[in-house]
Amino acid sequence: MKTINIKAGEFSFKARLEEKLAPKTCALFLSLLPYKERIIHVRWSGEGCWIPLGETDFGVSFENATSYPAPGQFILYPGGFSETEILLAYGGVNFASKMGQLAGNHFLTITEGQENLAELGKKVLWHGAQNVGFSL
Repeated sequence: MKTINIKAGEFSFKARLEEKLAPKTCALFLSLLPYKERIIHVRWSGEGCWIPLGETDFGVSFENATSYPAPGQFILYPGGFSETEILLAYGGVNFASKMGQLAGNHFLTITEGQENLAELGKKVLWHGAQNVGFSL
């Protein structure tokens, strides 16, 4: 089991890669590390933050896909009806876009620091985009 270190805004988290459930998505994500970007609040999905990735085509298809990630779960939407994105649920999420309901690959689950998820989400909602970094 590989552990990913995450720094989002002022918060630190540890997460487990879901390699048995989403092996292709996890392999892709590992190839991107260390990865730095900014997260913004979701528009349609509920209590979540996302990293918009535009027309990026990572060449992965759906695996371990869900429309309802639990708090602390990251999903990768590989594109198609909406733009490619990574989403982190910090509360109730029904993953959607202006095109309607979507599903994304659950590939990463926060195992340490979950008590700070709601605070991170509220910070992103009320104060705007936050830096986020992922590393081994």
